[in-house]
Amino acid sequence: MRLYNLKNQNQQVSFVQAVKQGLGLQQGLFFPLNLPKLNDEQLTKWLQYDFITRSSHILSTYIGDEMPFEQVTESVKKAFNFPLVVRPIEENIASLELYHGPTLAFKDFGGRFMAQILAQIASNEPITILTATSGDTGAAVAHAFYGLNNVQVIILYPENKITSLQEKLFCTLGENIHTIAINGDFDDCQTLVKQAFDDEELKRILCLTSANSINISRLLAQICYYFEAVAQLPVEKRQQLVISVPSGNFGNLTAGLFAKAMGLPVKRFIAATNVNDTVPRYLSEGQWLPHQTIATLSNAMDVSQPNNWPRIEALFLYQKWALDELGYGVVDDKMTAKTMQELASKGYISEPHGAVAYRILRDQLQDDEYGLFLSTAHPAKFKQSVDSILAKSLPLPTALAKRAKLPLFSHQLPADFVLLRKFLLKHVTR
Repeated sequence: MRLYNLKNQNQQVSFVQAVKQGLGLQQGLFFPLNLPKLNDEQLTKWLQYDFITRSSHILSTYIGDEMPFEQVTESVKKAFNFPLVVRPIEENIASLELYHGPTLAFKDFGGRFMAQILAQIASNEPITILTATSGDTGAAVAHAFYGLNNVQVIILYPENKITSLQEKLFCTLGENIHTIAINGDFDDCQTLVKQAFDDEELKRILCLTSANSINISRLLAQICYYFEAVAQLPVEKRQQLVISVPSGNFGNLTAGLFAKAMGLPVKRFIAATNVNDTVPRYLSEGQWLPHQTIATLSNAMDVSQPNNWPRIEALFLYQKWALDELGYGVVDDKMTAKTMQELASKGYISEPHGAVAYRILRDQLQDDEYGLFLSTAHPAKFKQSVDSILAKSLPLPTALAKRAKLPLFSHQLPADFVLLRKFLLKHVTR
């Protein structure tokens, strides 16, 4: 598999190189030179496979001869060892629940697959993973790499802008997991990560790579659950399928669009955002004008400068799709809370991100269409807001309950790269 840098097309790398590097020159994202396409016979056959077998084929199609199929399958088995569930909500709408993994969020798929791949390609070389999180990436990456030899993990997150339970999941581990609360928002954290990757000396000393959705291994892993969602639907429901994706950094939507480009029968996708609406405004008005990030109930989507958007534009160009074919919508906190209550009245408990995706899907779905919205995190990760909005007390799943009262090991820093650099050189030992 060959990939090129979207900011410098002369830089081309292999899949293994892209995983190790994370970002290309000039902070450019890696994008496949060629995208695989399934014919109808292959698609029908693959949709009949079990999740592990199908996922192994999907990933091998991208990775090519860089890794034997058996090796990819072994990685998939270890990474995807938990269920995903399509839960009917109404006659023509279902929820794709992606939160049944060890850290209760969809990020477990990409984080765990990346850990398996790096463990196989690193050859015992020391690696430092530097990543930013708006809530759920941190836990998935921390738990996937916790205790691995020769791997140090540094996670930046916006101080006081994720839920306390999200914070507890990844800031109570210690050992090779270093967590830093940044006095700023997620975009500040993301900027610091990019600055680190622009620092050649720092990259060399620490052997830096990233585990954000900018890393191609995480993105490719997420393609797999879109295929599984369609495979779980009755054949008659697969016609006229619309998928609504809660979108912050836009990696999840990018993966879904890659699945569609491969031939997965999705009529259209909807980019569902909160009031951090850079992309909806861009699609509506044609101008890229990020605003200051606003804190919302759906905090994992509090992103004003989504990293993965250049990949989406490159994909639409490659496929000769028109950007106006991409649906979009914006939901504020008041409507989010109201939607959570509406879903509860239907017998379904949703956290804010899933509610945003459901609201826009419900508003835009046509009579002859079938809708799927992504539920990306367990409602208990947002216990305070869910309990308050729904006037109930959610029990904590074991994964949260056993960490809820543990002390935090986090450091605090301002959004200052010079200070972050000093911290990394002092605290990250090789």
